[in-house]
Amino acid sequence: MITLVLGGDVNLQARATPATAFERLEPLLKGADLRFVNLEGPLSGTAGDGDIPHKPNWRHSAPEMVEALTAAGIDVVSCANNVTYPAAAAMASLAVLDRAGIAHCGAGANRDAAHAPAVLERGGQKVAFLAYTSLCWPVGQAAQATSPGVAQAFATTSYQPDPRVIDIPGRPPLVRTAPVPEHLERLVADVRQARAGNDHVVVSMHWGLPGPDLTEYQVAYGRAAIDAGADLVAGHGPHSIQAVEVYRGRPILYSLGNLVFDWPAMRGRHLDGLLAGCMLGDEPRLELIPVRRNADNECEPLAGEEAGKVLRYVADLSALRGTTVTVRDGIASVVVGT
Repeated sequence: MITLVLGGDVNLQARATPATAFERLEPLLKGADLRFVNLEGPLSGTAGDGDIPHKPNWRHSAPEMVEALTAAGIDVVSCANNVTYPAAAAMASLAVLDRAGIAHCGAGANRDAAHAPAVLERGGQKVAFLAYTSLCWPVGQAAQATSPGVAQAFATTSYQPDPRVIDIPGRPPLVRTAPVPEHLERLVADVRQARAGNDHVVVSMHWGLPGPDLTEYQVAYGRAAIDAGADLVAGHGPHSIQAVEVYRGRPILYSLGNLVFDWPAMRGRHLDGLLAGCMLGDEPRLELIPVRRNADNECEPLAGEEAGKVLRYVADLSALRGTTVTVRDGIASVVVGT
């Protein structure tokens, strides 16, 4: 049995003592065999004048911020997201992670490297982590056959007229999305290959829109990953908590929200997130613990009625996906493996 704790989006910036970034979460992290988060921001250093041309208020993180991850015992991170850009920043950040001994997935020197799993072994069992982003700059970010970048799982968007527009002019169209076929095929092939060589497979997806509503492509990619052999899918990117769905006995965590998040533009916004505690093995289990960034922007576990409110929200969203989430004493339990 492998115990795994997964968190959502993590951004680390301008901390005088980065080693304390996760200290309020330490009791929830230290007992796990493996700890995973999405690293939302390269550890490449900043030029200070807009590190991403199309995102002018963005600043990359200083390499020394990696101390936050090492102090918290983070074992593996996803680098597949919309701010792992440009390629030089992505590669510089991977080098920082390598020197710190932190495994990574979802970005690399070429397409095969970006799609390769990070494999970690605990107790004689191998867990493969794969990571993809559906949120991606269309030029120069996705890894190519001979150039660096991220592993892409993009989607197409179309607009269908509302069925009642013929009698009620002005009704907004329905937004339809679907995975890009070749990206879906590659993801499925990656998962199958990882499953063939390892005991467990975890798929990380950076996707979705802010708020509670899921896009069609999220459901399509998530279920395809499970069909191909993934033990669970961990989503992030919307900066909002979204539903949990148990599909074929395996959980899809559509969005874990934010965890430690220092980007100044996010101060006071999207404060809530989830830590997911999973047991992988013959008797899988899934528990969710709510966290929130406080007035000092430090992330800490919630308790009491505030924890209950967040978890009941998760339960209500998950019920719409046919999944039962049981809330008790600040912890949510999800029945999986049946």
